[in-house]
Amino acid sequence: METADRRGDSSATAIIGQKVLAGQEHDYRVWQETVNAAAATYAGFRGAEISPPTQLQPDWVVVYRFDSIAHLQAWINSATRQGLLDVGRRYFDGPGTQQVVRGGARVPDPLVTVVVAHRVDPEHVPDFLEWQRRMTLEESRFEGFRGTELFRPIEGLQDEWTTLYRFDTAEHLDAWLTSGKRRRVLEEGERFSDFRLRTIDNSFGSWFAFDGSGRQAPGLLSETKTAIAVWVGLYPTVMLLTLILSPAAMPLWIGLLVANLLSSFTMTFFTMPYYANPLLRRWLRPPPGEPPGRTNRRGLALVAAVTVGWVSLFFLITRVFWTLP
Repeated sequence: METADRRGDSSATAIIGQKVLAGQEHDYRVWQETVNAAAATYAGFRGAEISPPTQLQPDWVVVYRFDSIAHLQAWINSATRQGLLDVGRRYFDGPGTQQVVRGGARVPDPLVTVVVAHRVDPEHVPDFLEWQRRMTLEESRFEGFRGTELFRPIEGLQDEWTTLYRFDTAEHLDAWLTSGKRRRVLEEGERFSDFRLRTIDNSFGSWFAFDGSGRQAPGLLSETKTAIAVWVGLYPTVMLLTLILSPAAMPLWIGLLVANLLSSFTMTFFTMPYYANPLLRRWLRPPPGEPPGRTNRRGLALVAAVTVGWVSLFFLITRVFWTLP
């Protein structure tokens, strides 16, 4: 387990949960999108995303990402945001919750995430860290565990320690949450029983996944890797759609419109999450400690092999078995 202040990443993420009054969901979402648009005008803004409630996640969850704690704090404490909150309180069903984490943590893709906030007496920090280590060791033995990361308090913004841990499904998460092993570890850390726990279901982003510790995977920090991953998914998607739509013989201007629409949906809901991301998983999200050189060599070799395979297949289809009009 790694604490965020040792990674050299100065970016910051705020995770805000809010219950919304029944019947006010649409108006709340419109209001929240206005708030996010206002956040985008502030220095250091990297993104804001909204996740509606699910059976697992009772609150609306909003995530703000900024390039530094200072810029995030400037937005969180701004008069602009406070004024918007005064307007939006009519939609709220009680007070919200907020955690701020330092580092490049983007709350995850299709994983299920638990956010736990602890208040810890400064004198008990060494014992708390040892207890967290035992907790992580136990949960890592459960099926579906995808990692954890611990974030220290942030002076002037947040007094709590925040832990993010993830499982691949709600069922696997529930098995851990209700397990006797977790209960025993909680009993061992009775002095740390002052905590708040919130689950975030199927959060943000489906084109690219993030690693189990909450960090954007090292490979995805490279725009080159991002572009190559999209290309690996885009080429077969476009070719297959072209072959499917070809018999319709649509004019170019309408054909491209339809093809682009279908490509967008196919890439978002099928190609990236079920083909490109799993295929390139070890390259995009290399295991901890694996040498970058070896990871890149293997990843690029896989990209080359897959590309040659698709090119060969589509050559045979369009030149040998069928000639496009």
